[in-house]
Amino acid sequence: MKEMGVEGIRKDDGIDGGHVIDGAGVFDPSAPPPFKIGDIRAAIPKHCWVKDPWRSLSYVFRDVLVIFCLGTAAVYFNHWVCWILYWVLQGTMFWAIFVLGHDCGHGSFSDSPLLNNVVGHILHSSILVPYHGWRISHRTHHQHHGNVENDESWVPLPEKIYKSLNLRTRIMRFTVPFPMFAYPVYLWTRSPGKKGSHFSPYSDLFAPNERKSVLISTAFWTITLLLLVSSSFVVGPAQVLRLYGIPYLVFVTWIDIVTYLHHHGYGQKLPWYRGKEWSYLRGGLTTVDRDYGWINNIHHDIGTHVIHHLFPQIPHYHLVEATKAAKPVLGKYYREPKKSRPFPFHLFRNLLRSIREDHYVSDTGDVVYYQTDSQLYEFLESKSN
Repeated sequence: MKEMGVEGIRKDDGIDGGHVIDGAGVFDPSAPPPFKIGDIRAAIPKHCWVKDPWRSLSYVFRDVLVIFCLGTAAVYFNHWVCWILYWVLQGTMFWAIFVLGHDCGHGSFSDSPLLNNVVGHILHSSILVPYHGWRISHRTHHQHHGNVENDESWVPLPEKIYKSLNLRTRIMRFTVPFPMFAYPVYLWTRSPGKKGSHFSPYSDLFAPNERKSVLISTAFWTITLLLLVSSSFVVGPAQVLRLYGIPYLVFVTWIDIVTYLHHHGYGQKLPWYRGKEWSYLRGGLTTVDRDYGWINNIHHDIGTHVIHHLFPQIPHYHLVEATKAAKPVLGKYYREPKKSRPFPFHLFRNLLRSIREDHYVSDTGDVVYYQTDSQLYEFLESKSN
C-alpha cells in the first residue's frame, strides 16, 4: 500500500483527485474564489453584526442555571444511572459555557471590552481554561486559518516533523480516543514543532504587551484549581471527581471533536496553503460547517463555522441567518452540512476516517493536501478488525 495523498480519497464520495465532480464539471476547492470577502460581508444583513449584551448575558444565565440544576439533581438522587446521565449532560454544558467565553474572546459577546473580559474570565476559568492565553492563540488561529506554517490549532504536521516521531507517538496522536483528550496537553505544550505554553507570559504565543493579561488569566486558572483542591478536603476527592472531574473530561472530548471537525473529516480532502497561495479568504473557505441536531442550540450554533471564521465579530445568535444570506455568494465554496438526526452519530464516521487517514502534508508546495502514513494506517486497520 502506497502512502495516500489526494489519490487516497474515496470515489464513492463523488470525489476524484481532490476535485468535486458534479453535473457542471469539475470544481477545484483550492482555486482562488471569484468573489472577495467584501462581497460576502455586503450580503450579510446589517443587524447580524449588532451585539446585544443583554441577550448574550441571558445565554450565560441560562447555561449557569442548567449547570447548577444538574449538579443539585445528581447529588439529590445519587444513583449510578443519574450520575452517568449527569456526566454527559454536565460535560456538554461545560462545553456550552466555553463557547460563550470564546465569544467574549472574539468580542462578539458585546462591544464592551470590560464586560467581555470579566465574563470571559469567569466562564473560562471555571472550566480550567486560561482566558487571555487561549484568546490570543485562538486569534492567531483565525488570522492564519488554513496556513500550514502559521495556523495554531489542529494544524497539519509537515512530513519531516511527522516522520521524526516514533511509531508510539504516532499511534497516540492518531488513535481514538487519545486525540480526543489532547486539549489540556495542547494548553501546556502546544503542537509538535511549536514551542510555548498558554500559561507562560513569556511564551512564543504572546507579544510583550500581552504578558500582563496572560499572567492575570493564569492567576485566575490557579485560583480555580486551588478551589477544586480545597473542595476535595471538604466534600471528598471522590465527590469532586463526580461533580467536576468527569464532566471536565466530557467537555475536553467535546472541544477536541468539534474543533477537529471544523477543519477535517469532510468527504473531499480540502487544501492547506503556504506562502503566496494563502490568503485570509482562501484559508477561511476550507472551514467546514457541521450540524449537531438538537445540540446546535445548546452549544450556541458553533457548528455554523464558515461565517464565524471569516467574521468572528458576528454574535453566535446571528450566525445561522448570516450563513443563509452568504450562501449565494459562496456558491460551491460552501459545503452544506449533512443534517443530523437528534444526535450527530454520522459525525463519528467522519472523525474516525479522518484521524485514520489524515496524518501529514508534504514539506514542499504552496497548496497541499493531507497524506496517509501507510504503516500507521495498516496498523490501525489491523487493530480494528
